[in-house]
Amino acid sequence: MIDLGVRSTPLERWHVDGVSLLVKRDDLSAPALGGNKVRALEYLLDVGPVRPAPTVLTVGATGSTHALAVATYAARLGLRTEVITWPQEEHAVAVATARALAGVARVTHAGSVTEAYARATLRRLRRGVHWIPAGGSVPLGALGHVRAGIELAAQLEPGVTPLLVAPLGSGGTIAGLMAGLAVAGRPLTVVGVQVVPRVVARRGRVVRLARRAAALWVRRTGDAEPPPRIEASRLRVWRGAYGGAYGRETDAARTAAVAFARAGGPALEPTYSAKAFAVALELARASPGAPVLFWLTFDGRWMERRSQSLSRSVARRDRPVPPGD
Repeated sequence: MIDLGVRSTPLERWHVDGVSLLVKRDDLSAPALGGNKVRALEYLLDVGPVRPAPTVLTVGATGSTHALAVATYAARLGLRTEVITWPQEEHAVAVATARALAGVARVTHAGSVTEAYARATLRRLRRGVHWIPAGGSVPLGALGHVRAGIELAAQLEPGVTPLLVAPLGSGGTIAGLMAGLAVAGRPLTVVGVQVVPRVVARRGRVVRLARRAAALWVRRTGDAEPPPRIEASRLRVWRGAYGGAYGRETDAARTAAVAFARAGGPALEPTYSAKAFAVALELARASPGAPVLFWLTFDGRWMERRSQSLSRSVARRDRPVPPGD
């Protein structure tokens, strides 16, 4: 494990559009580029004392925040990154992410997910490549969210058992949270909001990953106790928010993101966090007496900084030239 600056994130109560709910601010998980991906990368970017340093290889959609996080943190470690992408439906955040990614990684484009993985497999046959799968959703990467689940358990008041809502993509975040909460003795029911094709967002797959992550955590911590039991019934997969294609915006997600912003909340993006937040609002509205906890996985601060930097650059370019210059 390496230190990428991951820190504990606050658990806050928000009032949005007449609804009260808890929000785990994991957008603040690291000072520069937070969100859920950096937690996994503290484990997955530990390449050891290999010389020459390997090139980091990963895959993702054209607007993959996972790929951007991999390339950003790999660069800080002095590593180069290659990313093989596949097409997705475009929106403003995806376009901005793709542009930012092109600035920190060597990006090549495949026509489909299958082609991207095939090309990655061929690339991995060459020496000098450190492979990180899409989303970092393997037991080792999930350990970052095992720690996050233990962190959340310590933040919850005694006797408070909220319904935890988070986006369900490649599954590493939810699997790690389920494992961490079980390790801490505070298992919660998790609503995984499907944001990827159904073949990926399968409950059985996520539960198996959670169990493997819990077992790996126990082995690495030297705990004499066996891994905690993780019940499949603890995970509910919410299918109604997907929109029919990866990255496709929905009216409900757009409305939820606007409501959160009006309440003073940080930016949500259409692919993952806005869809999950829309479901969290719906569940909180339907059961006002039952606590709902929304896990915020997206950090939009980099987009704000990028926009401010561009604005300053344009202002300097358009500034009148003083006489005599």
